[in-house]
This record gives sequence, C-alpha cells and structure tokens, in this order.
Amino acid sequence: MTDKKTPLYDEHVALGANMTGFGGWQMPLRYTSDLAEHRAVRDAAGLFDLSHMGDIGVRGPGAAAFLDHALVGAISQVKHLRARYSMICADDGGVLDDLIVYRTGESEYFVVANAANTELVLGELERRAAGFDVVVEPVPTALLAVQGPRAEEILRATDGFEEDPEASGGVTLENLRYYACAPMRFRGEPVIVGRTGYTGEDGFEIWVSPERAVELWRALLSAGEPFGLVPAGLSARDSLRLEAGMPLYGHELDTTTTPFEAGMGRVVRLDKETADGEPLPFVGRDALASRKGAQPARVLVGLRGEGRRPARAGYDVVRPGADGAAGVKVGSVTSGVPSPTLGYPVAMAYVTPEVSAEGTELAVDVRGRAEPFVVVPLPFYRRTK
Repeated sequence: MTDKKTPLYDEHVALGANMTGFGGWQMPLRYTSDLAEHRAVRDAAGLFDLSHMGDIGVRGPGAAAFLDHALVGAISQVKHLRARYSMICADDGGVLDDLIVYRTGESEYFVVANAANTELVLGELERRAAGFDVVVEPVPTALLAVQGPRAEEILRATDGFEEDPEASGGVTLENLRYYACAPMRFRGEPVIVGRTGYTGEDGFEIWVSPERAVELWRALLSAGEPFGLVPAGLSARDSLRLEAGMPLYGHELDTTTTPFEAGMGRVVRLDKETADGEPLPFVGRDALASRKGAQPARVLVGLRGEGRRPARAGYDVVRPGADGAAGVKVGSVTSGVPSPTLGYPVAMAYVTPEVSAEGTELAVDVRGRAEPFVVVPLPFYRRTK
C-alpha cells in the first residue's frame, strides 16, 4: 500500500527534508540534523507536522457516558475546553492505543489517536458505540505543533493568527492552561489550539483545515525565524519525547502490555460509577482490576548510560557479567538514544521487578559487549518553568 501524504508534503520536500514512511504516511525524518533540530526545540522552538495523527470526533447526548465506557479514564469529568491523556484497552487489559481526548463542547469531544492505530481505534469506538446516543466519525484536519520555550511569542507574532476571547470564554494564549484547548482564528478561519505536546517543552498544537495548512505552516516559519524556530522531523521528536519519559506506542505500549506494567496505572479509573453508584463496566475493567496492586512480571524503568555507547530498541538488558561480558538477561530495551540535552545515553526498558529499583546497576548487551547502565527515575528531563 502506498503511504499517504499530509497537506504539507510538498513543503517538506521543498525544505530538503529526508522523508520516510511512518504509520502509513510519508513524513519528514529530519531537515538538517537530528541534533540541531532537537536543540532548537529545547532552546527556542521547533515546528512539527503532525497531520498524520488520527482525529476522531465524538458527539451526541451520550458522548460522555460512551467515552467512560470505551476508554479507561473518567472522561465525563473532563471540563469544557480541557484535555486528558487516556488509553483504549482490549478486554484483556492490553493497550490498543494511547490517546488524548479534548472536550470541545457540552457533548462534543475530539479524540487524537496514533497514526498507525487510527483505523483500529475508529473501528473499536464505532463498535463500542452500540447502545449509546452518539456519533463517532473521522474528522479531516491538519495538525501543526510549535514546541519550545519561545512558542507563545511565535504564535503572537504570526501574521493572521488571532485569539478569540469571545468564543473561548476569555481564554488567551497567556492564560491557556496545560492540557487545555481554545478556539482561536487564523486569517479569519476558526482553529483549535491546544497547550499540549510530545517534547517535554511548553508548546501548542494547532488544528486547522487541510486547505489552510500550507498558509499556516509558512506563516509560522516566517514569524518564528527571528526567534530561532526551525522545522523539526520525527527523529528529533523521538529523542525529545524519550528525554521527557513519554511512551511511544509500539515501543513502550502494545497489546501485550497493560497500563500498570507501563507505569501508567494512574490513567485507569476503576472508581468510575454508574448513576446508581455501581462500578461502571468499561471495556477491560475486570482484567485491569485483577492487575491493580499485583506484582507485574515486568516493570518499565529509565536507564542512564555510564559510558558513551547508546542502547537501542530490542537490545537485551542483563546483569553485569565478569570482564565486560553480558550476564543473565533481565529485560529488553524499548527505546534508547544518546541524549543531546543531557550528554549521556538514555533508554527505557522493561525489566523484572527485582532489578527495577532506582540505583540498580545493570548492563545492556550492545553487540556482544555489556555496556553499563543504572536505573533512574523517569523522566530524564524536566523543563524549567
């Protein structure tokens, strides 16, 4: 099957991006260098095309109750123009995808799924909607993200970008809270702006019609240049999210993993209740209830490299052996990079519980050599607020 192209594909090519297939889409891997783009986001700002993400609208009188049933979180408690990170799980508790849900109206929600899982999530939501007064449908849109400490300044300087306090109930860029969204305008057209992201930095995600995506992209690049904004690709996005300890579906999360194993048990709301005060029977509840408080077979941990050679996804985590040899396997690396911000290798890995404590000295088998790593808390990096 041929990869799909976002509305910004020609813009990426014109900028000299190295394109690659990702989740069924042709996406920019990098424009200049991974290091330069990563550092620009930490120091100034980066502009990302996220139009490959799956945008699904959920609306109707039964929308809140439906999402409480379909997802593991208490979505009915999300206030107007706020957002919540959640997951959609199978009956056995395995993660089908991790999502962000935005409440854009009294009975209207916007679900953002990972690109490779969009059709699966849409199909599951449609199937789970049986018996609820709700409409579930894909929403054609483009999504751009400005991430970095100068993101707010850049949006304010962007030609044609305007806040809309009347439509947003007085919400502006300055007072837009983290994990909240607001209607604003770009050259007269309504857009949705969320203070969300996947880099560990302050920043904004902007949903715009596909027809206006190129205009907005160019306007943001032009306005951001004096502030140090650069276009950034998937490679920088991956190293940024890893430093911030954020999971990536297909690496830290999959259908064999429950939220509890991934250290994300907080998103599972077993206390959800029906109107009669009974436990709400959401999909996967019984399996997840049996896992809560139980000792998992594996635990997701952060690993800090003591040397220079990075761990990569799929490498074995082992007990340190004699003379630099790899010892007994105790886990597997899910993601790993040399951290541009911190100056040493970082990785996330699933390991057995007895070696998961902070400070435990382990090793990663890097091409037959046991490279020293130590267990550390996640995230590796926190921005200064």
